Amino acid sequence: MRVFATVAVILSAGVAATVAHADGLPVLGIDVGPAGVTTAGSPYRWITINDGKTTLVERVARNGGSVLRWARLPGTFTIPAVAYDGSASGVSADATRLVLIEPRNSFPRARTRFVLLDAGGLGVYRTITLRGDFSFDALSARGRTMFLVNYTSADPNSYRVRAYDLTTFRLRHASITDPAEHEDAMHGAPITRLATADGRWAYTLYDGAGSTPFVHALDTATQRARCIDLPMLKGRRDLWALRLHRGAGGGIRVTSAAGPVAAIDPATFTAGPPPAPHDARDLRPWLLYGLAAALAALLGTLAGNLVRRRPQTA
Repeated sequence: MRVFATVAVILSAGVAATVAHADGLPVLGIDVGPAGVTTAGSPYRWITINDGKTTLVERVARNGGSVLRWARLPGTFTIPAVAYDGSASGVSADATRLVLIEPRNSFPRARTRFVLLDAGGLGVYRTITLRGDFSFDALSARGRTMFLVNYTSADPNSYRVRAYDLTTFRLRHASITDPAEHEDAMHGAPITRLATADGRWAYTLYDGAGSTPFVHALDTATQRARCIDLPMLKGRRDLWALRLHRGAGGGIRVTSAAGPVAAIDPATFTAGPPPAPHDARDLRPWLLYGLAAALAALLGTLAGNLVRRRPQTA
C-alpha cells in the first residue's frame, strides 16, 4: 500500500513524542515501496498494491520484474515495514509463507489483522484477527512462528514482544525478553533491519531515544532476544543514516556514508570500533620487493631468449 509522506509525518509525530522499548515503537505510515520483500537467494519478490477496498498481491521476478503470480484479497493489507528506513519483512527464509498486515491508521487500535498466504501460489491459509494493537516484527525461517509487538496501553512504552504459532494459530502468552537486561532498560525507535540469510536472526538498530543506541538481536529459532549496546554511536548526528551490513567472518558492521563506525560480534553479542584499515604505507616495502622480483624474472627471461637466438659458429 502506498501512504503519502504527509500521512507518514502526521502519524509518526503522534507517537514519536513518547519513548518506546526495543521493538516497541509502532512503525507508522512507512511504505516499503515497489521493492516489496524478498529473501536471500530467492529469484522472486513480493509486493502489494491496494485501492482502498481490495489488495493485489504479486509475486514478481527480481530479474526483469515480470509478474509471475497474483491474487486479489478483500480488505487493505500490506508488506510489513519493520524499521523507519523502509526495511521489509513478512516472507519466510524458505520462501514458503508470506504474512501481510492491515496498516495502522491510528495508535492504539482495537484490533489487528494479518493474512497468512502460500508464498508460491498466493493462496490464503488464514486471516488472523487479534484483539489489541500489534506490530509485525519477524517470521521464523520456515514460517511456523510470527513474532509480534503487543502494545498493552495507549503508551507505546507499554508493550510485550510475543510469538504467534502459525501451526496452531495461537498467541503464546510468554514475553520474549533479553534475560540479561531489565525490562525497562532499552528504549528507542527502529532505524534499520538486517536479517541473516538463513532467516534465523533478525538484527534491528535502534536510536536509543536519546540514550545509548543498540542492536536488538532476535533469534527466531529459540525465541530469545539479546540487546547489544553501541556506546560509540551516542551523539552522532547521522544516526538515522546508519545501516547494518554483513562483515568479514560473519560479523556485522554498522556503517555510515563514510564507512564502518562499529563492529558487532554476533557470537558474543558484543560491539566495538571497526577494524582499522590497512595503512597503504605499510605495504610499500612489500610492493617494492615484489616489483624487484618481477623485474629480475623478466630480465632473466630476456637474457635466456637472447642466448638461444645467438647464431652458432663452426
